[in-house]
Amino acid sequence: MLDEILASKEPIAVKAPRGTELNARGWLQEAALRMLLNNLDAEVAERPLDLVVYGGSGKAARNWDCLKAIVKSLLSLEDDETLLIQSGKPVGIFKSHKDAPRVLIANSNLVGKWADWDHFRDLEKKGLIMFGQMTAGSWIYIGTQGIL
Repeated sequence: MLDEILASKEPIAVKAPRGTELNARGWLQEAALRMLLNNLDAEVAERPLDLVVYGGSGKAARNWDCLKAIVKSLLSLEDDETLLIQSGKPVGIFKSHKDAPRVLIANSNLVGKWADWDHFRDLEKKGLIMFGQMTAGSWIYIGTQGIL
């Protein structure tokens, strides 16, 4: 499934890995990968081909290319590195240490006079930001029971 995701030019149905086989370089990276892909699994997501997990607009990744880049980054991430995600796009991998978080995610951060829906929608239209809802953008959505 992971090879299919990485090779596809268009969105495809995603099935989260299951079982004890390790795809990434460590279980912490594997956990992040599985949480991300579980959010987009057709059994879970509202509109998986649009990367919308729930709520009509809560996305797990900015677009399909960003999803593929995140998956690729998680698969290559070492046990002493941290992946930085900014509004559904991987923006860096930096050396950290084995006890540091493997992934740091910051979604929809606007400040001061730019923190309004007009600015957000303009940035969204330009592909520079995404709406992650409460749990979709952080890959921890567990279904409707998680937000009731």
